Amino acid sequence: MPTNTPRKIEAVRKTCQIIDILQTRGEAGITEISEEMDFSKSAVHGHLATLADEGLVVKDGHSYYLSLRFIDIAESIKERIAKREIVREQVRTLAEETGEVVHFGAEENGQVVYLSKSKGDSAVETASKVGKRMPMHSTSLGKAILAELPHEDAEQIIEQHELTARTEHTLTDPDALLAELSETRERGYSIDDEENIPGVRCIGMAVSDPDAGVFGALSISAPSQRMTEDRIENELSEKIAQAANVIEVNSMYS
Repeated sequence: MPTNTPRKIEAVRKTCQIIDILQTRGEAGITEISEEMDFSKSAVHGHLATLADEGLVVKDGHSYYLSLRFIDIAESIKERIAKREIVREQVRTLAEETGEVVHFGAEENGQVVYLSKSKGDSAVETASKVGKRMPMHSTSLGKAILAELPHEDAEQIIEQHELTARTEHTLTDPDALLAELSETRERGYSIDDEENIPGVRCIGMAVSDPDAGVFGALSISAPSQRMTEDRIENELSEKIAQAANVIEVNSMYS
């Protein structure tokens, strides 16, 4: 019976697993990779030799690590989403003006991916880093994006991804989350009220293009005692809106 399911290439899957191991470990030898994957040493060596020949992996003695070519790949991907320098500049400026942690992120496969981060003078340390993936339902970045997606797209993401409770405040009921997304659209910004990290509140705002729709979001994170309702409404919502507008305008005319 005919099927539309594409054929999967197992060798490519193995190569991706090797890249993941090198990313996690920093560097590793053939034996380490072989044991972790339960894959023969000769096969691992063949994959690594090919990756090295393509400039994606570097061999140093008996160890291998990912090459700097991945930086070029990552930067070109970020450039596709938004003008890299404009985003960096606005994230840095927003962090300096507020003194807090500022992120820019985008949705991919139903998760939000951090693409830029900057810390102000008063910023708290967070585990976030560029390239890290986080749930959309518990982050201000994710909720800001979900609120601006077509309703059916947002519902599909919510249905396909488990609404895991990251803290006691995380919304795990789909109907409650959809109701909050409606409130987010009305006020123009999202709130993560200690839903992702205990003791940390965040405000998020979507960044959109008139033709392409929402392509990312900005967020400001701070300790809950500093991130008061008054500060959000009378200071941070205006500052984040200005930064989002600069990115949007430059993305339209670049």
